[in-house]
Amino acid sequence: MSIVEHSDRTGRNPEVPVDAADRPEFPERLRGEVLCYGSLTLRSRYLLSPLAGFTNLPFRRIVHQIGGVGLGTTDLVSARGLLEGSAKSLQLISTCDEDSPLAVQIFGQDPKVMHDAAQFLEERGVESVDINMGCPVDRITSGGSGSAMMCSPQQTVDLVKTVVDAVSIPVTVKMRLGWDDTQITAPRFAREFEQVGVAAVAIHGRTREQGFGGTVSLDGIRRVVEAVERIPVIGNGDIRSIADAARMMHVTGCQGISIGRGALANPWIFRQLVEWETTGAWSLPGNFDDRLELMLRQLGYLEELVGFERGLVMFRKMAHWYLKAMRVRAKLRHRVQTAATRSEFDAAIAAIRSAGPVGGSRTGVLPELHVPVPSGPVEKW
Repeated sequence: MSIVEHSDRTGRNPEVPVDAADRPEFPERLRGEVLCYGSLTLRSRYLLSPLAGFTNLPFRRIVHQIGGVGLGTTDLVSARGLLEGSAKSLQLISTCDEDSPLAVQIFGQDPKVMHDAAQFLEERGVESVDINMGCPVDRITSGGSGSAMMCSPQQTVDLVKTVVDAVSIPVTVKMRLGWDDTQITAPRFAREFEQVGVAAVAIHGRTREQGFGGTVSLDGIRRVVEAVERIPVIGNGDIRSIADAARMMHVTGCQGISIGRGALANPWIFRQLVEWETTGAWSLPGNFDDRLELMLRQLGYLEELVGFERGLVMFRKMAHWYLKAMRVRAKLRHRVQTAATRSEFDAAIAAIRSAGPVGGSRTGVLPELHVPVPSGPVEKW
């Protein structure tokens, strides 16, 4: 039995004893290897997925400070919005020194606009550009962007080549397996993207038609891995634990893991994965007090960007998941959601701090939280 110790910014040393018989094994084929996007060497093989409304600069700062994340990626950003100087688009690409390395994920269907947006980002010092081919939401696909690009093979390959040729920084693509079960086009796209110079591809193991329903097809991701010769393939979908990540890497042969909702439920997961890779064991995720401190720190970073009152409104969705993970009573969570001033918010936090978690201790391990995904027909999201 072994124990990993790791001190975070709270000053505590969370520990977790893991019996060797219960530990998933790290793939030997990857041991000692680093993950590179072309000339860009990532800090680890565990990446923060772009997630609309969540993977903003304050959250990326948090996961970088905890440690273990190899690359942060912005929420998807309109390429046209960047070129037109949209305040929303420019806010989405806000960054700072500790938010590195950073990829900006852009979407659009016009090759010239995507070309110019990539150059715009390179000139601003962004380390990598990611092209969104995975978003299933109707407002994106109806314009021919996101996963709708998987229905136009030659047009899409030409667009991606245009972006690759526009910049010297690595260009990557995030896509799904295909539009539906009758059009599993990801292996073909991955092979052709490699030929035009894409540095890596990330695959969410579902079709657009599936949305987030059903289970991730590890076999489908494996077929993408087998379709390329040199570039890394990043597996994505339903990674909530060390065991999930191990299964993804063992079954698919992928070189890295991209995590979205699993990181919302447990921002410590990247550090845990690096610990697992290097030692075979891993530290506990943050307890009640740690998460409360982390939530307040993240809100503080958002306040720096947009001011307190606006930041408080923008933070409500994120605060909901923090407080759910902390097992805070619904009545107290509601006080945070309805707070409109600093004094109301501070009073709500004081009440939460005093009450502590339901059915647990401040310093104990909290029950696992699964952040739900959108449900119902994709066309109505």
